[in-house]
Amino acid sequence: MTRINKFLADCGVASRRGAEELIRFCKVKVNGKVVTNLSTQITDFDRVEVDGKQITCQPEKVYILLNKPAGVVTTCSDPFGRKTVLDLLKGVDARIFPVGRLDFATEGLLILTNDGEFAYKVTHPSSEIAKTYVAALDKEPTGQQLGELRAGAGFNPPKSLKVSGTVAEITICEGKNRQVRKMFEAVGLCVVHLRRISIGSLTLGDLKTGEWKYISEQEIISLRDEGVAP
Repeated sequence: MTRINKFLADCGVASRRGAEELIRFCKVKVNGKVVTNLSTQITDFDRVEVDGKQITCQPEKVYILLNKPAGVVTTCSDPFGRKTVLDLLKGVDARIFPVGRLDFATEGLLILTNDGEFAYKVTHPSSEIAKTYVAALDKEPTGQQLGELRAGAGFNPPKSLKVSGTVAEITICEGKNRQVRKMFEAVGLCVVHLRRISIGSLTLGDLKTGEWKYISEQEIISLRDEGVAP
């Protein structure tokens, strides 16, 4: 037997957290009945539906690296009709979802997959997998502001912080909503442009904005082996 959120993640419907949201919003049925209990157990004989579509697990795992442009939503669909990251993945037939989020205005490295366990490993704070961003600021930080940033500015201290003029490179092991922007805002600085350049050992390389590629098996293995197992 498998918990319903893990089943949906393993089938590539959403991450575990995303699956829990689907359940809370009454989008999931088991054997024709709406499920709202996150502890519901699934067997091989149960029929699971999301928004009326039957869900079956996909045996082949897919891993994609996208260089996300600004002005694109990091979701599988958008009620306001905005372009989503899935709209950029022409030719990909597998049902995949974003691993974590980059906000609407943020560019850079984004992983998409149908492997729920891998997504959980990469995004969970206890894994301590580093994410590095380059931020263009509205002004050069003062010594006091740098001190506050290195102390975390209300969050856990960054793994590293390098500043040259109005450009900062910051590495964090969390991934809270708009965390990098909020850290700089907390010390009186405004991020005018933000780009994620790496997740663990995975980097953008020469991938241009809006382009994507399949992640190699070796890159996946390396990323799995990083950090601490949650």
